[in-house]
Amino acid sequence: MIIKKLFSKARAAAIVAGLALSTLSSGAFAETVLRVGTWLPPTNPQNSVVWPTWAKWVEEATEGRVKVKIVDGLGHPKTMFQLVEDGVVNAAFSYHGYVPGRFKLPVAAELPGLGVSAEAASVALWQVYKKHFEQADEFAGLKVIGMFTHGPGYLHSADPITSWDQIKGKKIRIGGGVQTELGERMEITAVAAPAPKVYEMMQQGVIDGVFMPMGEQKVLRLKEVAPNVTMIPGGMYLGSFSMFIDPYFLEDLDARDREAILSVSGEKLSALAGRAWDEGDKQGREAAVEAGVNLIEIAETDAMAREFQTMIKGMQEDWIASVKDRGVNAELALADLRSIAQDYEKTSAENNKQ
Repeated sequence: MIIKKLFSKARAAAIVAGLALSTLSSGAFAETVLRVGTWLPPTNPQNSVVWPTWAKWVEEATEGRVKVKIVDGLGHPKTMFQLVEDGVVNAAFSYHGYVPGRFKLPVAAELPGLGVSAEAASVALWQVYKKHFEQADEFAGLKVIGMFTHGPGYLHSADPITSWDQIKGKKIRIGGGVQTELGERMEITAVAAPAPKVYEMMQQGVIDGVFMPMGEQKVLRLKEVAPNVTMIPGGMYLGSFSMFIDPYFLEDLDARDREAILSVSGEKLSALAGRAWDEGDKQGREAAVEAGVNLIEIAETDAMAREFQTMIKGMQEDWIASVKDRGVNAELALADLRSIAQDYEKTSAENNKQ
């Protein structure tokens, strides 16, 4: 174990040295470079919209003293937390479900039935994190600068699925979190894998389907390997993510730059991420329609939708029981999450009408 730890530290140091050398060779001497690690394709909204927009905000807020550099290809998304803690990169984002057991509280936003956009869910999750979850210190060693969710999760499959009996025993890729519980209730054969591996797994027949939001029809090109999408009203779940930064990196900055970075993060960054992922879902649906993907839209009155509601009974109570050791009022946090999300969604809809 000690040898493994030393190797990990040595590898981290080597990567840091390489990144620093790259920065110096580019001639960037005057400013501080904030390195952001990422793991999804460049076309994903997080990489094409969220980080570039935040980078612009950071540069403007710090009057050019801090510039953001995106670093990709750093491995499995579950390692992003450790890479920031080790100083390999200064900031990153990841999906909570990739590290089961550590991040239990944000999973509240993933539970079925929230019925709002990713933007509304993201703002609500951020506010509830600050009010209820931050004190539990699940992100020890990291400074959280944003929380967000992707849009409604659906079933993308090789064969059309129009009843829950058809999915039993099927090999379905899941990303963790609430998806794990859903998979057990659906009696699927769950296959864990990072998102970037899904296309290859579907193409090779390793899996029969995948739980993902609609945006991946375009970003991960699921339209080519998963020509059927079963869409439960409101989606089966949401997926929760966090964006985080090395607190030591922040401490080393001049106070004015530290505050400037935080001023363009938090709820502002969370809303941006949710909004970008919503737009990604819209584009994903358009790409799926154009490619002739079979979109199976289940009506609320259909048997499959009614059976889903029966299937998910007790999930809220299970989540509340699972976080008893976190020292938070889980019932109140969940009520606040839903209230904030619904109010934000309503206000957004009213503003769009004006």
